[in-house]
Amino acid sequence: MSCLMVERCGEILFENPDQNVKCVCMLGDVRLRGQTGVPAERRGSYPFIDFRLLNNTTHSGEIGTKKKVKRLLSFQRYFHASRLLRGIIPQAPLHLLDEDYLGQARHMLSKVGMWDFDIFLFDRLTNGNSLVTLLCHLFNTHGLIHHFKLDMVTLHRFLVMVQEDYHSQNPYHNAVHAADVTQAMHCYLKEPKLASSLTPLDIMLGLLAAAAHDVDHPGVNQPFLIKTNHHLANLYQNTSVLENHHWRSTIGMLRESRLLAHLPEEMTQDIEQQLGSLILATDINRQNEFLTRLKAHLHNKDLRLEDVRDRHFMLQIALKCADICNPCRIWEMSKQWSERVCEEFYRQGDLEQKFELEISPLCNQQKDSIPSIQIGFMTYIVEPLFREWARFTGNSALSESMLRHLSHNKAQWKSLLPKQRRSGGGGAEHAGQGTENEEQPGTKGDAP
Repeated sequence: MSCLMVERCGEILFENPDQNVKCVCMLGDVRLRGQTGVPAERRGSYPFIDFRLLNNTTHSGEIGTKKKVKRLLSFQRYFHASRLLRGIIPQAPLHLLDEDYLGQARHMLSKVGMWDFDIFLFDRLTNGNSLVTLLCHLFNTHGLIHHFKLDMVTLHRFLVMVQEDYHSQNPYHNAVHAADVTQAMHCYLKEPKLASSLTPLDIMLGLLAAAAHDVDHPGVNQPFLIKTNHHLANLYQNTSVLENHHWRSTIGMLRESRLLAHLPEEMTQDIEQQLGSLILATDINRQNEFLTRLKAHLHNKDLRLEDVRDRHFMLQIALKCADICNPCRIWEMSKQWSERVCEEFYRQGDLEQKFELEISPLCNQQKDSIPSIQIGFMTYIVEPLFREWARFTGNSALSESMLRHLSHNKAQWKSLLPKQRRSGGGGAEHAGQGTENEEQPGTKGDAP
């Protein structure tokens, strides 16, 4: 039996021909167009940026063949994409957990609405399947499976697809981050000011967008893709490049899994469009746009949550909050997330330095310390948004708790600043300006 394999090799091009390296492999770079007319991307379409290959080609001078590129890719990812292109639906991985671990995971799920929920522990207890386990539980507890008549096996298959398309080698933008954002979104959906107006569709959209908002993230930011002439930057005309890719990839997985195939076509079109609107809202370059609009609504007291447009806007704000809520977590978890996102920044900076590219803001490990990055991020990005969110919720118990954690964590980072920077605050100011005027290396201000 013959099979059609669709591949494209991508390149990062530099001015010096000796530095040209073939460093990525496109697995199934196919764009699908359904009846809705919304383009979708096949799974695994993101060019996997293999740092080992970049390092090896510099020293050996080899350009490398397709076969060598494949060999250096993650075997699991290559095998998965190859099976997919042959029309073989991947089977869900076995969850090999003993009863003690399962019991602890179930106990944690009973407290999934608590703000101190430890997503790192939950991921260990579920053997790295925190996103799938969490979403299955939330879809059930919110009554979404019954309301939308979803097939549980199909739902599980779709969630496994989403979880597998996160890159586990990313220190920050991985499936655990997606699970953390989803758990935060669940907490926000329960806020009394919002919960009383939400429909089942709103809840499903909020949870799906949170779970898939960074799917297939490569661990580098939009400016990196633009200055290396990446094909996705050209495809989306240098605008919300990663966010558009996350959205289109999500649509591709929804269609491939046929999770919503039983719903009316008009409804599925609406779901796809609203998912796009939610995911695109997480672009940090649009931070001022959303913050200004939220302030105006709160000042004019004209939010009408019975209006679908106002309700959708607040879902966008909730997702933006969930995406950057790490500084509002308890110190132990917040610190771990901060170290992870900075590690991802520094990896990009090392890559840029290696190939004589300009190092992006916040990516220079020698100049940009974790405390200064965090203080700037909290001051210029997180605090303004969460203050307005607290106004919207009427200073709910959760909002006040988050602001207390934010204040405490900021003080902790200030105490860790190098002595010469504590008085002037130059490092924090620089970090804040970097996030406001240029996209953060994590793409969405997901930081810290």
